[in-house]
Amino acid sequence: MTAHVEVLDLVAQMKAAERAFVLATVVRTVSVTAAKAGAKAIIAADGSIVAGWIGGGCAKGAVLKAAREALADGEPRMVSVQPENLLAELGVSAGESRDGIRFASNMCPSKGTMDIFVEPVLPHPSLVILGASPVALSLAAQARTLGYHVTLAAPAADLTAQPDADIVIDGYQLGELNEAKRFVVVSTQGRGDEAALRAALATRADYHAFVGSRLKMAALRAKLIAEGTSAVAIDDVKAPAGLDLGAITPEEIAMSILAEITRERRRGQRAAIQVASRE
Repeated sequence: MTAHVEVLDLVAQMKAAERAFVLATVVRTVSVTAAKAGAKAIIAADGSIVAGWIGGGCAKGAVLKAAREALADGEPRMVSVQPENLLAELGVSAGESRDGIRFASNMCPSKGTMDIFVEPVLPHPSLVILGASPVALSLAAQARTLGYHVTLAAPAADLTAQPDADIVIDGYQLGELNEAKRFVVVSTQGRGDEAALRAALATRADYHAFVGSRLKMAALRAKLIAEGTSAVAIDDVKAPAGLDLGAITPEEIAMSILAEITRERRRGQRAAIQVASRE
């Protein structure tokens, strides 16, 4: 088996395991370079190269920097490593971007040029729903169509239908969850509100929300604080959940929550696109 095939095999394994990584591919070389077009490497979320090879230190630093940025904003990028004289001819400096290409200086004696495509491969965003309400079930079904990895947690006795979810947990003890950008929604509608909220607050996420009125959330807040829960953590919970779309039905409420989650999910990516458009 060739190294190239081994890299692609590992790509498939890491995608199946919902692990974040970057696939870096050399797409063009000019003059003498250690790696040639077609060379690939897998860069893990911690910045280590776990498989493959794209050359030595001449390109490694620039590619790892681009990999970190790609994992942060989810956007691929092209890195062109060139000797200083060629950068000067192009009128660009090391670290500068032009037309979607990030330029870096090749300080190695070989003075070759390498263009490397840096592609982030991110796990499906994770949506954790606590509760078996009609809103919860509709939210799970809608989220699955948008590519979310859905975990639904609720007492089995509360479920009136089989949820459309990747993982169904009996009760609110979530245990180990897949590592991804995570969103947590509590939609219990009076059945285990406190237990579900405690589980939600104990779960790291980019978004926490509660399906219920402000008055209900205020009452729960007071009770949980009295029991020792952090007021700061509770105040980070969006209540009521979702954008104000005038939603009435469970399906509409679920849609408004997904709209809000989408806004949160894409916030960093929109900012990156706006910055890139100004460069």
